[in-house]
Amino acid sequence: MKTAPIYWLALGTFAIGTEGFMIAPLIPSMAADLKVGASSAGLLVTAFALAYALSSPVLTALTGNFDRRRLLILAMTGFAIANLVAWSARDYWWLMGARILLAFAAGRYVPNANALAGSLVAPERRGRALAIVNGGTTMAIAFGVPLGASIGNHFGWRATFAAVALMAAIAASGLRLGLHPRVGVVTHIVGLRERLAVIREPAVLPALFVTTLWATGAYTVYTYIALLLDAATGIRGGWLSVMLFLWGICAAGGLALGGHKHDRSGPRAVLIPALIALAGAFMVISVCAHFLSHSAALAPVVCCLMIWGVAAWAFFPAQQARLIGIAGPRVAPVILSLNASFMFVGFSAGAALGSVVVAKGAVPNLGWTGAGCEIAALCLLLLGRADTSVTTGRVAQPE
Repeated sequence: MKTAPIYWLALGTFAIGTEGFMIAPLIPSMAADLKVGASSAGLLVTAFALAYALSSPVLTALTGNFDRRRLLILAMTGFAIANLVAWSARDYWWLMGARILLAFAAGRYVPNANALAGSLVAPERRGRALAIVNGGTTMAIAFGVPLGASIGNHFGWRATFAAVALMAAIAASGLRLGLHPRVGVVTHIVGLRERLAVIREPAVLPALFVTTLWATGAYTVYTYIALLLDAATGIRGGWLSVMLFLWGICAAGGLALGGHKHDRSGPRAVLIPALIALAGAFMVISVCAHFLSHSAALAPVVCCLMIWGVAAWAFFPAQQARLIGIAGPRVAPVILSLNASFMFVGFSAGAALGSVVVAKGAVPNLGWTGAGCEIAALCLLLLGRADTSVTTGRVAQPE
């Protein structure tokens, strides 16, 4: 099987990742245009994340017997249409509805794209195929988000939704032309009963809550990154796009570093330093925002931004591998799907928590709030039960 269809799948995840992450730097301009507060605009992130987290596992199970190719094309087409709805939004609630529609479409696409990618290639190439599909999200973090911020800065926030709609339409067309009509017909999607059976394992739920706390802390800060960087350093406009590009490059590097370090040393060697570094970076940003002038804060805040990008996304592949080690390779697709849902619950909670901080006029405190969540994730990780490292084949030390 040629790899071209895999890249069409990856273009879809790139479009979804760009839309999902690009909204944070656009919040100030969206709030002004829609005549709502920044905290209310931040709830657009909460709505998307919560709708994704709650709908994805249910809809995935309900459509388990559907033709994968057709479902992916419909999901990506729906994603393009929902972006056009967002582009044409007349008021805040119109845009809120569009964000929920976007979440439903994204929740249909991502797990099915991963499932289909694994069935398109031989077993020995399956990991590479999945890496390509998920690499679309990585590329979105590194390039799509700063590009979206730049488009929004020059042409307005609506233009970013129009651009993603075009990208999604191209991806849908590519899927239609690039995937053979019969691929994915027999692909099996795990049902709700099997998912619940995995959660009943004693060590699984605490491990999933580590993901939730990590995501909550990260999105408490990331959702309002534009406001926090402005408060700490005065960075805004075009320079904000530059900072997001730097953050994205570091995030992509962190993903690669986390996977490589895990394979060499196991999950603890990645997860513990990553959470410590992330909490430290958030705290330093808040300290700078409170006590330093914009010029004096610039260098340390940029350094912390880079550490944040690396640490936050080094955590991700190591946590995925840890969860597979706990649950077992046989149910790896189930545990990773659940991990995605728990992550989006955290994204939703973080955006909501950040909105409370912003509503109280305490933007400089966002870093401290996010750091508290990361410290809670670290404590839960250290208190957790021993888990098995599937890469080394040995039992890790108690966590």
